Amino acid sequence: MKNNIIPLTIKIAEITYNRGIKHVVLSPGSRSAPLTIAFVRHPQIQTYIIPDERSAGYVALGMSLTLQEPVGLVSTSGTATINLFSPIAEAFYQNIPLIIFTADRPPEWIDQADGQTIHQANLYGEHVKKYFSFPSDQDFKNLNWYAERMINEALNCALDATPGPVHINVPVRDPFYPGTEEEYTYNTRPKIIEAIAAKSYLDDHSWGLLQDTWECADKILIVGGQARYNRAFTRALDQFTRDFHTPIVGDTIANIHDIKGNLITHHDLILSRQDPSIATLAPDLLITFGSAVVSKNLKLFLRKYPPSRHWHIQKAGYVPDTFQSLTTTVSMLPEDFLQQASKLFKGKNNQIQYLDDWKDREIRASAIIKDFFRQTTLSELEAVYQIVQHLPDNINLHLANSMPVRLLNLIGMLKPGIEVFSNRGISGIDGCTSTALGVSLHSKKLNVLITGDMAFFYDRNGLWHNYIPGNLRIIILNNHGGGIFRLIDGPSDLPELDEYFVTDQKLTARNSASDFGLEYFHSKDVKTLEDALHEFLENRGKAKILEIETDSQINKTIFDSYISQFN
Repeated sequence: MKNNIIPLTIKIAEITYNRGIKHVVLSPGSRSAPLTIAFVRHPQIQTYIIPDERSAGYVALGMSLTLQEPVGLVSTSGTATINLFSPIAEAFYQNIPLIIFTADRPPEWIDQADGQTIHQANLYGEHVKKYFSFPSDQDFKNLNWYAERMINEALNCALDATPGPVHINVPVRDPFYPGTEEEYTYNTRPKIIEAIAAKSYLDDHSWGLLQDTWECADKILIVGGQARYNRAFTRALDQFTRDFHTPIVGDTIANIHDIKGNLITHHDLILSRQDPSIATLAPDLLITFGSAVVSKNLKLFLRKYPPSRHWHIQKAGYVPDTFQSLTTTVSMLPEDFLQQASKLFKGKNNQIQYLDDWKDREIRASAIIKDFFRQTTLSELEAVYQIVQHLPDNINLHLANSMPVRLLNLIGMLKPGIEVFSNRGISGIDGCTSTALGVSLHSKKLNVLITGDMAFFYDRNGLWHNYIPGNLRIIILNNHGGGIFRLIDGPSDLPELDEYFVTDQKLTARNSASDFGLEYFHSKDVKTLEDALHEFLENRGKAKILEIETDSQINKTIFDSYISQFN
């Protein structure tokens, strides 16, 4: 029986390129050779070889984030496919369109002790938008039509109004390496099945219902969740909050710190207070945009004092009820909603006092923060504060889980023009370096990653390849373990804390920097940190690592002191 896998993989490369996939991340493998070669030999597709599949998945995720287009991902069969699971899950919850091609054994060899063979059908379950599989025998009359239809369907699914990853499984029989006589000729005009999306809008009746709710609300609060920086949205939101005297609460990852007038950035600290007066900040109407929210205090506050009405605005897709108060979902682009609402809604005088209540607390929090950071002892908090003060304008800032993103959220004070990235889809530590590197590969900006020692060493293979860009800066907060467990309730009082939760480790990143050819900086005190940051943050030369070593116990003491300033 003729093996048509090579013509099939050429067809895959043809259609994916014509549907917008110009970049494909590959991991080495034998069973995936036909897919690899088809993409590598395509004259318009840029390919990258990343040996570790988990790192490869996160690099592809980062590339898709910055390119804002789909990115292909290719792996061989067996455990290689399992290693892709965590970046695929992150992509699913961040709505990032990864197109995953996994090579597979023919079905008759599954469970027959054949190498690199597992059950790959529907491997990623509900963490992909859809699963597709090619037939194991590529020798039937309608194969060409079937392949064209399947690839188009997969790409339309990945790129619809709610983007996300799709999984395409490709069983491959021997032989799968092309012979010297095999020619790779690509059709520049393959069959394409376009999907044209309709523009969402609200009818007059729906707007009337929203207006009625707006009129009945005495306190209106806007909360922004994680989102990419969007200038049109930020401008519309800024104008809306000014026109209607509405406070807007935004985590660092909401990317709305360009808004200055009515933006509340210190909500994590403001809402940490335990006195009853905090209830005056509770809204009647809550309007939300974006996805994940970092601030636990904000989530607990809105659950304790739920608004009577809660609107969430997003173009399409599933809407979680994070604050347990969701009453209305509005299927529109947020900037379109704000522009239309600005024309229909009326100003409310009682909003001025409500806004002032939030702003008074924001001003007091800012003053406390400014006064607090005059420390002579280096801690993680002081280090992050110093980093924020030294960051250049117009950069990409990457925040690893789990402490860095929380620390920056507690400090705030980001400059306008800085775009923030963080893997908050499922909030794992396992791909933070790889994602930052993926963004760096296709961004001319300086890319600064603030990470912890556990996250850095866990994702060390994110640097194990030949594509490390010169615009990457990695700052490692090394407290020699999972210091977050000293700060959160529960494990901090256990006798097993150090060994089984903090997991003390003695590594530094000096050898890692040497292994991968990065320039290395080190700091153990405030003075050397300030001196190092100037040279470290210059956007020239090769990639750099700045390791900041701190004492975990001192970190806890200063962290507790910081939080106590607001109680």
